[in-house]
Amino acid sequence: MDETSIDYEMVFQALPGMVALLTPELIYADANEDFQRLSGRTREQLVGRYIFDVFPDNPNDPAATGMSDVRASMLRVVATGERDTMALQRYDVEDPMLPGQWEERYWSPINAPVHGPDGQVEFVLHRVEEVTELIRLRGGAGGDSRARVLEAELYTRARELQEVNDRLRQAHAREREVALALQEAMLPARRQVGNHRAAVRYRPAVGALNVCGDWYDLVDLVGGNRIGVSVGDVVGHGLAAAGVMGQLRSALSASSRVADGPAQALDVLGRYAHVVDGAESATAVTTFIDFDARTVTYSSAGHPPPVLVHPDGRVEFLDKATDTPLDARPEPISRPQAVTTYADGATLALYTDGLIERRREDIDTGLSRLADSLVRHRTADPERLADAVLLELLPPGGSTDDTALIIVRL
Repeated sequence: MDETSIDYEMVFQALPGMVALLTPELIYADANEDFQRLSGRTREQLVGRYIFDVFPDNPNDPAATGMSDVRASMLRVVATGERDTMALQRYDVEDPMLPGQWEERYWSPINAPVHGPDGQVEFVLHRVEEVTELIRLRGGAGGDSRARVLEAELYTRARELQEVNDRLRQAHAREREVALALQEAMLPARRQVGNHRAAVRYRPAVGALNVCGDWYDLVDLVGGNRIGVSVGDVVGHGLAAAGVMGQLRSALSASSRVADGPAQALDVLGRYAHVVDGAESATAVTTFIDFDARTVTYSSAGHPPPVLVHPDGRVEFLDKATDTPLDARPEPISRPQAVTTYADGATLALYTDGLIERRREDIDTGLSRLADSLVRHRTADPERLADAVLLELLPPGGSTDDTALIIVRL
């Protein structure tokens, strides 16, 4: 069946259970028939209105927290682009026919993002299962049976668990904020490569802890019209990974300025990584670009290969000098090094694996996707080219791994 022939409005209305769509501002955009029927509200009473104007907290219950809990969950979905499953909620509802009369209701909500073409959250899908009757039936006719007591205890424990989860989210959010600030302070600015046209991008991973393993470096090299361009990836996430990242980046930046070539710079970095806790299995690739000789000399320590796109669209993966990750050998051994030439107008791209790797997908597929994007946009300036590559390669809502990207016009 042709997808264009499916009436998705009809499908939405026929969905079993209560389902509503809200804007990121938490305004009702639509509600299916079950939602209207079970909530006791017509579509006209819902669409275009703020959710908590329609369903406020019970003013007669000073301990009511349903509104704040649901609001926090929905805003979390808007901010993270991830689904949020809530604990069982008690959320009393006012009878629309009897103002001031509130009915005790129990709900099991799930909030999920609906991403737009740009990857941003366009709507919040609010799915609710009402379990009020289940709670009452399990309580028995008298309402004071042991089952009713257990049901109340279960509800209390669920609320406690949600509060613990909320505190954990807040702690993780604080760690993420500190880690991002630390990384921003440690990563170099583009001014360090003079007048050469280069663009750098860093995109943190989606999630509170998945941040700060990736790094990049651009430095002016001593002697001639040369620069060093590098990227690396530290295993691990959070503040610990940020600290290791800063140490390795600084060490490679210093060694590149005095090394004979990229292989020697990585040799020095590998020896240093051997005494840095947390640097195990870290990867890096570094390139020395000589603009007078029009050469790129490179060496890789277990990192995905840089991509050189020639002006005619020919793609060259710089994979002739790949070795083991940093600190992989008990005794350091000289790393391989290779050199290639280019013509004016070529483009060099270095990146980390968050840009190309996807679960259950061969890495060659990601490399091919990157090459195709670079070729199609090769005439764009580095800033626009970097933006185009990230837009085309990163999944909507962001990657589960952080991503660094450097584009240099040669």
